[in-house]
Amino acid sequence: MFVGVDVGGTNTDAVLMDGNRLAGSVKLPTTADVTSGIVNAIAELLMQSPAAGIDAVMVGTTHFTNALLESRDLAPTAVVRLSLPATQLLPPLVDWPPELRAAIGGQPYMVGGGNEFDGREISSLDRQGLRLAVQEMRRQGIRAVAVCGVFSPVDPAHETEAEAIINEIAPEIRVCLSYENGRMGLLERENAATLNACLGDVAQRTITGIEEALKKLGINAPLFMSQNDGTLMDTEFAARFPVLTISSGPTNSMRGAAYLSGITDGIVVDVGGTSTDVGALVKGFPRESAVAVHLAGVRTNFRIPDMVSIALGGGTLVNAEPWQMGPESVGYRLAQEALVFGGDTLTTTDLAVAAGYADFGNRAMVAGLERELVTRGMADIRHRVETAVDQVKLSRADVPVVLVGGGSILLGDALVGASELLRPDNAGVANAIGAAIAQVGGQMERVYSLESGGREEAVADCSSGAIARAVTAGADPDTVEVVEVEEVPLTYLPSNATRVRVKAVGDLALSRPRP
Repeated sequence: MFVGVDVGGTNTDAVLMDGNRLAGSVKLPTTADVTSGIVNAIAELLMQSPAAGIDAVMVGTTHFTNALLESRDLAPTAVVRLSLPATQLLPPLVDWPPELRAAIGGQPYMVGGGNEFDGREISSLDRQGLRLAVQEMRRQGIRAVAVCGVFSPVDPAHETEAEAIINEIAPEIRVCLSYENGRMGLLERENAATLNACLGDVAQRTITGIEEALKKLGINAPLFMSQNDGTLMDTEFAARFPVLTISSGPTNSMRGAAYLSGITDGIVVDVGGTSTDVGALVKGFPRESAVAVHLAGVRTNFRIPDMVSIALGGGTLVNAEPWQMGPESVGYRLAQEALVFGGDTLTTTDLAVAAGYADFGNRAMVAGLERELVTRGMADIRHRVETAVDQVKLSRADVPVVLVGGGSILLGDALVGASELLRPDNAGVANAIGAAIAQVGGQMERVYSLESGGREEAVADCSSGAIARAVTAGADPDTVEVVEVEEVPLTYLPSNATRVRVKAVGDLALSRPRP
């Protein structure tokens, strides 16, 4: 049996999956420190099943997102770019928000090294310059460093040698290599590696804290963390790459929606207590963003779902005069502050109960709301969601839409643009179910010159790298298979250059056959 946990801004959900059967579920308010909310949810879940029967625990958490957004608990971090004499116009951290750069110490260094797109060296690695930089880092109290070489996804040799030099001089400094974190695009990949580096301390504390809490609850099963692409990684991998968990919440919901509804290609609308996330399913997995994304004001290009998020949820504040809906939300205080629960704050949940879309709390508390106010509010909610669905769709054709999340009560039985509207059983805990049923995945992206090797050779090489990453993350080697191959010819470059991206997934190494 597997336990799945997903932490949202309002609620922390936990489920117990016995094979394909939902054996239990819990929904509790998210706590300020997050970890205690996870523990409370699992503890309540254990009242429904003994801890000895649990084979693994899968968690999707907001710990790392919160650390970045609040600029707290971040490790003093340096950035070493292997590039000189090139790329001097835009140095490392050039586009970072000042407050976040200050929170990590913001120490940039540039030394000789890097490659052209076809693997030729820009210059030899400046080993002496790197050694001097590392000695300076030690004096500055740096605890983590991101190493980024120009076109390192093509040839990571300079980055790996730089890592060896840093480990030799300063073994106490955590090293993150850009080719393992991001995709093509120097600044975005460098930024992704730097975010990953500065999250190292909070990742280790968070994972250790959850593991110790599980032991106190009598659970001796391994812990896995949810990734942005709808797959899992073990704790060792998660400690190395905490940045890969940033969008795990919406991704878990989409995977859970596909599982519960049977829809593998369509749109998922996940309505929580604070926000609504809308994304597209392709072959049962979230469609990934093909463009750079901003995280805490930093432009990055690591894999993340192609989502549209709007400030609309069950706890969103409503003001009648003048009319305003959101973006503020009562969040996890919904059960205390909403009118239907005896509070004094008008929320979208109150409108839904007044409109007859839901029946909980004390309906008499909203019986006096003006009908025009309720009608206007529900129409506004529907319009915002329909607009978000249109933004995610790739054509004008109607597509299946799956509604999940506790806040899905805000929507009726029809949406413009939906060929069918599905609200599967247990949709309120789809996020936790998505975490519990997830597989382990790995991705690889490289640029190949097809003049020196054929297309089949390039795809095979990239596929073997993706499979190896999936196994490293905790997948059973006998179950790993390639599920996605993307080839993009780079016509602006010579030598018949092509970017190849491969995704592979497999079952957990400890998984037993499921019924």
